[in-house]
Amino acid sequence: MGKKRIYEIAKELNISSQELLKELKELDIDVKSHASTLSEEEYELIKELYLGEKEKSKEKEKKESKDRLLPRPPVVTVMGHVDHGKTTLLDAIRKTNFVAQEYGEITQHIGAYQVELPQGKITFIDTPGHEAFTTLRARGAQVTDIVVLVIAADDGVQPQTVEAINHAKNAGTPIVVAINKIDKPNANPQKVKTQLMEYGLIPEEMGGDVLVSEISALKKIGIEDLLENILLQAELLELKADPNVPAKAVIIETRVSKGEGPCGTVIVKEGTLKAGQPFIAGLTWGKVRRMKNYKGETLKEAPPSTPVEVLGFESLPQAGDTLEVVKNEREAKKIAEERIRKTKRMQRSPTLSWELIKEKLEGKEVKEVPVIIKGDTQGSVEALRSSIEKLSNEEIKIKCIHEGVGNVNRSDVLLAYTARGIIIGFNVGKENEVESISRTYGVKINIYRLIYDAIQETEKFINSLKAPALEQVKIGEAEIRRVFQVPKWGKVAGCYVLSGKVKRGAECRIKRGEEVIFEGVLSSLKRFKDDVKEVSEGYECGIGFEDFTDFQEGDVIEVFEWRERPR
Repeated sequence: MGKKRIYEIAKELNISSQELLKELKELDIDVKSHASTLSEEEYELIKELYLGEKEKSKEKEKKESKDRLLPRPPVVTVMGHVDHGKTTLLDAIRKTNFVAQEYGEITQHIGAYQVELPQGKITFIDTPGHEAFTTLRARGAQVTDIVVLVIAADDGVQPQTVEAINHAKNAGTPIVVAINKIDKPNANPQKVKTQLMEYGLIPEEMGGDVLVSEISALKKIGIEDLLENILLQAELLELKADPNVPAKAVIIETRVSKGEGPCGTVIVKEGTLKAGQPFIAGLTWGKVRRMKNYKGETLKEAPPSTPVEVLGFESLPQAGDTLEVVKNEREAKKIAEERIRKTKRMQRSPTLSWELIKEKLEGKEVKEVPVIIKGDTQGSVEALRSSIEKLSNEEIKIKCIHEGVGNVNRSDVLLAYTARGIIIGFNVGKENEVESISRTYGVKINIYRLIYDAIQETEKFINSLKAPALEQVKIGEAEIRRVFQVPKWGKVAGCYVLSGKVKRGAECRIKRGEEVIFEGVLSSLKRFKDDVKEVSEGYECGIGFEDFTDFQEGDVIEVFEWRERPR
């Protein structure tokens, strides 16, 4: 190992140089300054001391956290093509669960409900469809654990079925399939299972890992088998949460109740939500005045995965907002006001998806760009997908996460936003509201009339994502001519700029003769008493460095920056 200086080791261990110097002196290791070096044995000793203790602390914290986790019920969303029986299935499950209830008992629609089986509970979000699923995800709420994909046995896989599959896959959510309408004369469940394999969903009976139930939601056939499959899938996921931490919940539905004010249906993600607790939710706040479940019963507390309607919001929250319990109402109000101020400051045109993609891919070795392709015919969709995927290279991989025939719709925009992907359309239009939704979420939709144009523009974008070749460029040099002790600031180097310019925040190195004694950041820069951003050649200035004060008169400061090398 080449010898390392104190400031380099401190940076590696994520501590200050002063802290490291103090520790070394306590270990009787003789060091004089930040620029001193350690022997290999001394370096290994201090590294083991710091990192060893850090790892032990992490392991202990991890074990204690794991011990507090308890099993929780799965949260399920039902998806599928229109008219394949999603709503009928949700109704059938609800009614099956309420058989034991007294005649005439009324259930309350709060956007979610729970069923209870001998093997455990299941929470269903009572808003079928992949659009609701993706809308919540677009607002940062990952609430669904399992997707139940409903496919009619007499109709098979349809466009919205494919959309639902792609939305679930993009979210990384496991799918349980319910082949519905098996009571129909022309039902063909086997054909559906074969079709599923084309989309990477291989049923368990065919050697895959996808659980499939054959049902009739209308005649309540196979419902129990489906519920058992959901619980089996949940068992494989090992769903757990800590019921004793401050509660966090996701808002899935909101309404204004006559005489009671703003209400929100939430599903508790972790912790236990209790009556009387103050909370913050998006841009609003409140106190849990009352909680009601789907039966209309008032609850005092709601553990993880429990759906409840909460009364006590100061104003109406939005679906997808996270409700978090805080210490008191004063803190809740303060956080909400700060969020509102921040939102007003940031109210400008949304970032376009191109920039969102760059942000997502920053620092990744292999960059994967999700693409949604819509075209006027299946042939043109396949041709465009084939051409676009060929643009992949060793740095950038193009992944088509959804394709379809027809106009760009709301679902496409939401999927593009949550995946940080791009939409490419060929000879198609946009459905109603798509323009405004795309502006809201900052998704740019690219429609082309020539495949050549689509390929050329996409290639330009792909090339812009490639990591630039960088080179270090020296921009200035200064000499330390005096060393000052400034109250409140400590040691400051009085300098004269020999060439170029010095810039605050720039990377620098300090040389004493030919020896480099410090490499770091030029943290403060002054002209007389004023803070300045840069000082040019021929002028005097005061310079301070990040975690380094062992400089002296005659030392030379080299200032540099990284610039993109022309390709």
